[in-house]
Amino acid sequence: MTEMTLSPLVLGFWRLSQWGYGPQELLAFVEQSVELGVSSMDHAMVYRSEALFGEALALRPSLRDELQIITKCGIRPCGFGALGANAVNHYDFSQASTVQSVEASLRDLKTDRIDLLLLHRPDFLMDIAEVAQTFEQLHAEGKVLNFGVSNFTTSQLDALQSALPRALMTNQVECSPLNMTAIADGTFDQAQRLGMRPMLWSCLAGGQLSSPTTSQQLNVVEALHIVAKELGASTVEAVIYAWLMALPCKPYPILGTSKIERVQAATEAVKLQLSREQWYRIWEASNGASVP
Repeated sequence: MTEMTLSPLVLGFWRLSQWGYGPQELLAFVEQSVELGVSSMDHAMVYRSEALFGEALALRPSLRDELQIITKCGIRPCGFGALGANAVNHYDFSQASTVQSVEASLRDLKTDRIDLLLLHRPDFLMDIAEVAQTFEQLHAEGKVLNFGVSNFTTSQLDALQSALPRALMTNQVECSPLNMTAIADGTFDQAQRLGMRPMLWSCLAGGQLSSPTTSQQLNVVEALHIVAKELGASTVEAVIYAWLMALPCKPYPILGTSKIERVQAATEAVKLQLSREQWYRIWEASNGASVP
């Protein structure tokens, strides 16, 4: 497997189709992000982001070598053409389905390889031997350099890893100060044991921390402001990313923004160092009770 390190922060393109960017605008956004040290780009077949990104990349093909392109496969939603379902949304990790999705991603992204392919959500009909064979084929053909999963439980990841000759690179999971499930359910313990760095989605809790209404949200935002003041941080968002990056499994937070100003503000997190008390202040605010 090709040795690859992602940038400390990853740029997510879940809602790219809603940004309203033309190819030139998108290219400028990606170029500016790379200049800020954010060079890893997170896509998925179901995001409908790959073709739009590929159009922008075609304007400057040399930029490809500065990027780490991540995409996902396995979800088959209805109404998605050849890659969709006829009647029922489902998951499909079969060899034929995965190869078809990868080839479509390569075509749409206008690239000859995917740096990191993730199985998007667990397929309960997953045959680990078949997945292993598929991964080996894609790697041998040079179409995919590294592999990982997304939203897998610890047992699902262990089962798949047991069939693979190479280590999975990541498990992309949800985590934020409002959703700390992965901190407590063994996901990050497993990551440390395997030397695997997770990727984190919805780090800002889907905007709930920008407009808090519940007592938990209000308490967390108050704690974030206290820590931001203590650290001299410019934004609460940077503190959130730093709080996540302080986890010993060294996760990669995903940024879900179309604004280069917010990308720049987020990069401050790389330099912020929370003390244990500051980290647990935020944890306690979310938990609703102090450490026993």
